[in-house]
Amino acid sequence: MSPVLELKGVHTHIGAYHILHGVDLIVPEGEVTMLLGRNGAGKSTTLRTIMGLWAASNGSVHFKGRPIGGPGGQAETPAIAQLGIAYVPESMGIFSDLTVRDNMLLAARAARDVAALDKGRLDWIFSLFPALHKFWLYPAGKLSGGQKQMLAVARAIVEPRALILIDEPSKGLAPAIIHNLIAAFRELKRQQTTILLVEQNFMMAKTLGDSVAVMDDGRVVHAGRMAELAGNEAMQQRLLGLSLGAHQ
Repeated sequence: MSPVLELKGVHTHIGAYHILHGVDLIVPEGEVTMLLGRNGAGKSTTLRTIMGLWAASNGSVHFKGRPIGGPGGQAETPAIAQLGIAYVPESMGIFSDLTVRDNMLLAARAARDVAALDKGRLDWIFSLFPALHKFWLYPAGKLSGGQKQMLAVARAIVEPRALILIDEPSKGLAPAIIHNLIAAFRELKRQQTTILLVEQNFMMAKTLGDSVAVMDDGRVVHAGRMAELAGNEAMQQRLLGLSLGAHQ
């Protein structure tokens, strides 16, 4: 598969701290790529660098062959989003005081009011996340943790996107909600949406991932097919310090 996203030798500094140390990463088009690693490995910083929230101090970020990050080619975050890249941060990024409806409307660039939302796509989102239909006019801050995560993902897909970056969507959620998210991500993949997913839930990683990159100390130290990592406990122990088999 051709890459929709490619990072070459990306370094990122945050203040005095050197966080990414030459990240090389390829995200194949139409696949789910898992970005794994221990806490503090640089996974979230990688996503934020791709989105232009933190600027790469060296190296390059290319989306569909177009430079969007790196010295001399750093695009602003709104411009990156306009290219068809959506980002779901670990904090979810929803507006707690606004209703579910208004959160969705803000994420829809092409709609000026609710009537202009794509009804067919909205019905499809409701089929993935029925709770959002039920609580359409509720303040988002009153949703449960799982429902807030559903809203965060729904905002990212309210319009078709070429690439979605998602940071630890299953963190702190009940197994039933995690299975719901897995089903939604599978449906997105079926529709040829490319996903780069940071995740600590290894059952989810094994179930969803086509390809995988493992980070350590600000670098990608392993890249390959997810099935290979899922089937090799010695590799899991060496790269991640634990076994996927222990997280079924």
